[in-house]
Amino acid sequence: MENKTQKRKVLIVGGVAGGASAAARLRRLDEHAEIIMLEKGPYISFANCGLPYYIGGAIADRERLLVQTPSGMADRFGIDVRTDSEVISVDPERKIVQINSIERGEYSESYDELILSPGAKPVIPAIPGVDHPLIHTVRNIPDIDRIKKQINSSNKQSSIVIGGGFIGVEMAENLREAGLDVTLIEGNPQLLTPFDPEIAASLAQEMQQHGVQLLFSQRVIAFREAAQGIIVQLGSGQELQTDLVILAVGVVPDTGFLADSGIELGTRGHIIVNNKLETSVPHIHAAGDAIEVQDYIHQLPVSIPLAGPANKQGRIIADRLGGLDSTYKGTQGTSIIKVFGLTGATTGSNEKTLQRLGVPYQTTIVHPSSHASYYPGATALTIKLLFTPEGRILGAQAVGYEGVDKRIDDIAVVIRLSGTIHDLTELELSYAPPYSSAKDPVNMAGYAAQNIINGHVQTFTYGDIASIDTGQSLLVDVRTSIEHQNGHIPGSISVPVDELRARIGELDISREIWVYCQVGLRGYTAARILAQHGYRVKNLSGGYKTYKLMYPAATLSPPAQSSQDHLSVPVDHHSSKPKTAVVQPSASTAELSVNPYQSVGEPVAATAAALHSTGDANTPSAPIELDVCGLSCPGPLIQVKQQMDTLQNGQSLRVTASDPGFYEDIQAWASMSHQPLLEISRGHGGTITALLRKSEQPVFTDQDHHPAPRNTLSAETSSPAASTMVVFSGDLDKAIASFIIATGAAASGRKVTMFFTFWGLSVLRKPPAAPVSKNLISRMFGTMMPGSSRQLRLSRMNMLGMGPRMIRGIMQHKNVPSLEELIQTATSLDVEMVACQMSMDVMGIQHEELIDNVKIGGVGYYLGQADQASHNLFI
Repeated sequence: MENKTQKRKVLIVGGVAGGASAAARLRRLDEHAEIIMLEKGPYISFANCGLPYYIGGAIADRERLLVQTPSGMADRFGIDVRTDSEVISVDPERKIVQINSIERGEYSESYDELILSPGAKPVIPAIPGVDHPLIHTVRNIPDIDRIKKQINSSNKQSSIVIGGGFIGVEMAENLREAGLDVTLIEGNPQLLTPFDPEIAASLAQEMQQHGVQLLFSQRVIAFREAAQGIIVQLGSGQELQTDLVILAVGVVPDTGFLADSGIELGTRGHIIVNNKLETSVPHIHAAGDAIEVQDYIHQLPVSIPLAGPANKQGRIIADRLGGLDSTYKGTQGTSIIKVFGLTGATTGSNEKTLQRLGVPYQTTIVHPSSHASYYPGATALTIKLLFTPEGRILGAQAVGYEGVDKRIDDIAVVIRLSGTIHDLTELELSYAPPYSSAKDPVNMAGYAAQNIINGHVQTFTYGDIASIDTGQSLLVDVRTSIEHQNGHIPGSISVPVDELRARIGELDISREIWVYCQVGLRGYTAARILAQHGYRVKNLSGGYKTYKLMYPAATLSPPAQSSQDHLSVPVDHHSSKPKTAVVQPSASTAELSVNPYQSVGEPVAATAAALHSTGDANTPSAPIELDVCGLSCPGPLIQVKQQMDTLQNGQSLRVTASDPGFYEDIQAWASMSHQPLLEISRGHGGTITALLRKSEQPVFTDQDHHPAPRNTLSAETSSPAASTMVVFSGDLDKAIASFIIATGAAASGRKVTMFFTFWGLSVLRKPPAAPVSKNLISRMFGTMMPGSSRQLRLSRMNMLGMGPRMIRGIMQHKNVPSLEELIQTATSLDVEMVACQMSMDVMGIQHEELIDNVKIGGVGYYLGQADQASHNLFI
């Protein structure tokens, strides 16, 4: 049994995370200590991170924000809790604190040990009119009560959030969820500065798609009274009128009461502590948002206001007072944020920090799926890894709809254990198709970094493209031709990776080749091919997906013939209300569009409104609903095409899909088929919703994105789009790819001709109803060829027939149509399937051996079709 020979008096200044944790832990270690907690506000322990979600309604019961009450602390832990008691000074020599209490007035209290956990307070900039009653900060429950009351008290319709940090973004989201129109103003060119720009851009895009208006690189210079509401004046001259303002421009340590205490403070007022969390004055300890600690990675002073570290620090102080040798080893800044359906998380250093410190580093960006791609509901992740040239991990960031938290947590643990990128490749993480892949995204990030470290590939980033020397370098798009035509980096040429070996002679070996694909994987394959043929080559980290996110306006495929060529349409998920009024606009749309984070959706929204208003008067107001969730490409597009064919001119179709590629696919389909895409958005869980309108006549736009007369276009534009394809291979995987492309093109309104020759005729064979008379040579070829599409082999890993069965099983599980179903769909979409007469003669194939609806033709017929086509493929 423990025997306490001395009863100590411990004062704790501040509750919430650090102070409350220290009090509870200390009591468990020392039953006899006299513990007094002094809290300036009325609540000692509340979920301050949950405050914005009470505004948005995710937390409906206010009482759930109260983690612990004064009576609860007194009853369970025997702690003397004094709320509404502000410590106004500390005298270390006399070991007393001076307190100003609402209940007791001003008085002093002695201590043996003092724990400081005063936290941080919002920055209130010295701006004219900042004391207006419609301006609020967010620190505690009384703050959030005032905001909630103001929202509920009258017809509040609009709000402005100033500051794009964690608090500002969370408040903007929850004000939007509460039904208000929201404009967020940020002085930097991006949201959430702990993230690098490409990760922050995804989060900004999510906010825009949920109706939050974003203004970047803007400064508020004054607030002014309005007849109704308040006017916010910007440095650009623009003035915005609103009903409510949230000020969230940052926090500073609440340490003004320590000015004459002798306790050493940092340049911004933070309490300086050692790894024992002791201040410069004996018997005084500090924890939480008010202290300056060591950065875990660089061992430099840093202040990071996070709840997790604050709780740990409070516990460590209590441990030391209880006789345990605990130390605080530093903060690595692991944090996470929810932005509507999207999640962003980070740990360690970002690029700005590494550049400021002059630390050599390299990066890689990967875009894996959240779980096995063949299991329904998989969504894309983006993971960015930062590491030293030797492989030590310096930081990581991720964004996605699912699985972001566990991936960043995995990497945070490896950093805490001083791990390297090689450790990421060796992590054995839990796997089942609904949760991950056999190669977890964390493993994939490690592999990508390992390839760079080992010299298997050199990379470049989206920011390097502007500096490319076109005389010395060549930018090559190794995606498919269709992907290239649907949008590409300006100045790049198209050489699909599957054609690279055959066309390698087209590339000048004296020039450095910069390759890119959609996410980086095919680019890596292309880089390895080229490097082993003597080329100097680099691969774009993160691929076209990252580039397009950062430079959306630069990737549009000219000419812009329809409104849907310019997407990023903000979709209002709430009741229709007036937007924040612009009293004095000063920047043109062209000026705003230079910012990579600025939505290019405003012209589209205007066009969409025009399209709605010009519909047939008899058009039903409610759109037809089509749910294609669970289907993979090209299934969703085929379903859209089939449904659109049944609609009357002017009717609309709302499509819901789960395939991540549908977001880009439906835009391309709408553009190619000239069907107006009125709205598109990503919802919770990564589902994609698109609203289209049936139009028998193409809808084009002029250079200002307004509907243009049909006769302003060239005659060339009116030619029907067509695609032709030579299918030479009889391999199952290549046959599937052929029909996926064919059905996708046909669903987009193209006339498609597939010309089957030599071994490709196997795809069209069916078991004959009766024996077919053949000569010896024909029977030999017939024996060598598969008897029907169900007997096709794989081009790789056939494994005595096991491979095709495995592929078919995976396709069925993933809801991908089988080859036979794709053939049937192609027939229903009027895809023209032509069997080469010469090849049939040589191979001994007769007409009755082929499936129905196959035309017999020769090379002349194919060339005639190819002459009218814009796409010609050979498979």
